[in-house]
Order: sequence, then C-alpha cells, then structure tokens
Amino acid sequence: MKNYYYFLGVAENASDEDIKKAYRKLSLKYHPDKNPGDEFFENRFREIQEAYEMLNDKEKRRIYDDNLGHQQRSYRPNLPPVIKSFSTNKVRVQKGEEIIITWQTLNADIVKVLPFGLVKGYGEKVIRITEFKNGQFQLLLHVTNSLLNKTVVQQITLTEVFEDLSAQDREEAEKLINPQEESKVETQNPSKVSRLVIAIVFLIIAALLLAKTFFGAEM
Repeated sequence: MKNYYYFLGVAENASDEDIKKAYRKLSLKYHPDKNPGDEFFENRFREIQEAYEMLNDKEKRRIYDDNLGHQQRSYRPNLPPVIKSFSTNKVRVQKGEEIIITWQTLNADIVKVLPFGLVKGYGEKVIRITEFKNGQFQLLLHVTNSLLNKTVVQQITLTEVFEDLSAQDREEAEKLINPQEESKVETQNPSKVSRLVIAIVFLIIAALLLAKTFFGAEM
C-alpha cells in the first residue's frame, strides 16, 4: 500500500492546509514541463497528484487512514535497515553524460536517492548531471525503518571530467604536475648573464696569475 503522506512529505496527522502547501510546492518542483523527457519526474509528479487527490478528500482520507493503520500494524519489518548495494556505472563523469544508478536495500519502508527523492527498495535509474559544485556531484541513499526510527546513509561522489583540453590548458596542467622539469631546464641552460659573469671571473684570475708571474720574475 502506498504511503501518500510520505509522497507529500507530511506527517500522518497533517492539517488540510499543510497538505495543500506541500502539494503546491512539490507539484511545482516535479512538474514535467520543467524536466521534459525525464521519466522519474513524470512518475514523481503522478504520485504527488494521486496523493493529493486521496488526502484532500475527507472521506477518502478517513478510509485510507484506516487501511494504512491496519497495514502498518500487521506488517512492518522489525530489523534494522540495510543497504545491500549502492553504485554507479562510473564515478568520473562529463557534464550531460548519462550514468546509471543501482541500489538494493532490506528492512526499509522509506528509501530515498537524493537529490532525486523517493524510490523503491531496489532499482535502477538513468540520470544526466548538468550541474556540478566545485567539480563534484553528491548522491545519497537514505534508507529508513520508520518502525524502529533508524536510518542508514551511503554516499557516492561523482567527479566532473572534461572531454578536451586546449594546448594551453594541457601545458598548464603539465606544469602543475611536473614543476621540476622547468627548473631542471633552467639549471642545465644557464643564462647569458651567468656565462658572462663566469668569463669575467676567469679573466680576473688569469690577469692576477700573469701579474704575479711577471712581478715575481723581476724580483
């Protein structure tokens, strides 16, 4: 049985006004017109519509609450929630590139993949990441057993990569990676000024030696 309160993100004793506010906020956020062609947002929007239609009608809500309470009393897992697996097919991603998220959980009645929202206890989802923050994108799997009031969380960090680097960008990157090479080249190829100074020093030493030899011979 679907938990419509959870779909709207409100408590089971929420007021009619709270339900309306939650519906307006979520229907705007997940409206298909804002995310064209994304099956996840379309399904989420339908769930929000379905939940509101049920909970906004007083008689439908009363019957639903009775059935929901019966289900919660008759079957709810009494073991801690477990994340069996949570992975993506890649962790280095270009902007706009498709990636596949897969997950499997146990003993949980509330499962979220953030920032996308509610999901089933196991599944697979294809997404495209169009925005990164400081070159990274965080995925979080929240798994909750509401009977025990226990939650476990697992995180995956995706790193942005770029398809092509210009020659200048590659050169700058190489300098950052191998800063020793530039200094090595400078050491192996002294400047003209350095060579001139060395030559002058040798000339001075040679002149002193000649003078010493000359004056020593006269004495």
